[in-house]
Amino acid sequence: MPDIVVVGAGQAGAALVAKLRALKFEGSILLAGEEPSPPYQRPPLSKAYLLGTMEEERLWLRNRAFYAEAGIELRLGAPVTAIDRAARTVTVGGEAIPYGRLALTTGSAARHLPEAAGGGLDGVYTVRTLADVDRMRPEFRAGRRLVVIGGGYIGLEAAAVGAKLGLAVTVVEMAPRILQRVAAPETADWFRALHAAHGVRILEGVALERLTGEGRVTGALLADGTHLPADFVIAGVGIRPVTELAEAAGLALDNGIAVDALGQTSDPAIWSAGDCASFPWRGGRLRLESVQNAIDQAEAVAANMLGAGAPYLPAPWFWSDQFDTKLQIAGLNLGYDRVVTRGPEGGSVSFWYYRGVELLAVDAVNEPRAYMVGKRLIEAGRSPAPDAVADAAVPLKSLLV
Repeated sequence: MPDIVVVGAGQAGAALVAKLRALKFEGSILLAGEEPSPPYQRPPLSKAYLLGTMEEERLWLRNRAFYAEAGIELRLGAPVTAIDRAARTVTVGGEAIPYGRLALTTGSAARHLPEAAGGGLDGVYTVRTLADVDRMRPEFRAGRRLVVIGGGYIGLEAAAVGAKLGLAVTVVEMAPRILQRVAAPETADWFRALHAAHGVRILEGVALERLTGEGRVTGALLADGTHLPADFVIAGVGIRPVTELAEAAGLALDNGIAVDALGQTSDPAIWSAGDCASFPWRGGRLRLESVQNAIDQAEAVAANMLGAGAPYLPAPWFWSDQFDTKLQIAGLNLGYDRVVTRGPEGGSVSFWYYRGVELLAVDAVNEPRAYMVGKRLIEAGRSPAPDAVADAAVPLKSLLV
């Protein structure tokens, strides 16, 4: 019987099992994942991998030999279909496997367009897994027409790849502007201008009525009557936490698998981390979809499974690469009421989010210094005066003093 079974072989699952061994846990570990590849990093899928500048092996978080040498049993291509909490077993590839403790790192899945809206047509793709990107890569040929539904980071990254490869790209965003849910208007304006400079057409404030075509997609009909011809379509309409196993097992859910500050679910033998888990934060609950959270929370849970008893305190950061622009984000902009702009200087600018006088987050565009300073300030709970941030004559480093 494995002492610890980890369900979900993504970033969080890989981080959790590696941390268990780093903490000198000597019991048996089983890591089960439904994809055939070893755990891999997802962010490059919509960037370098889709562009063709990164091979699959470079996506792997660790090579296969690591797991064997660390004494971690890796079950790939083996979906987990059930949890029996009373018997303490999980069903992996049809086999019931006992566990001592269980960790759910099931991650998130792409949301799909409804069948009634044409989501089932050939030539309609999402960007979440290696298989997703492998299926769509042959579509990226110069001169073809790509319609991207959704103006979030995934949609914009896919649009940037399409434009770089010579496609005619149109982005359709139902909200009044791109990045509506995740960024300030100032950041959205910067990226709208960036895409326009590279020939990407962005339509905002207009919903998709349905995709058109018989069998295979041929276009997108919008709610205002516009019809956009398309050779293929990418749906970047968000992701959802994968909670089906937890729900079927009767675990508490709350915008994901509900865990306490240590990462423990409503069953004391079951833990959870990563995109699928929501945890206590500032009197409410928070679920983060990021590489940083997947790693940090998984490592915290690994320690707590071994008795550390240390609450998880997130220090969020994110990034996005589009064309030759790198956006680095420190903190969470939830509840901001003011944005302070520093710059622009050449092709660099940063946007600083405040709630009152409290610094919440920083969006740094081609400005790693602003990102690092902002990150250190936020993690230290310090908030420089907005006027000092806005004054380019005030050195960034002086904000740390």
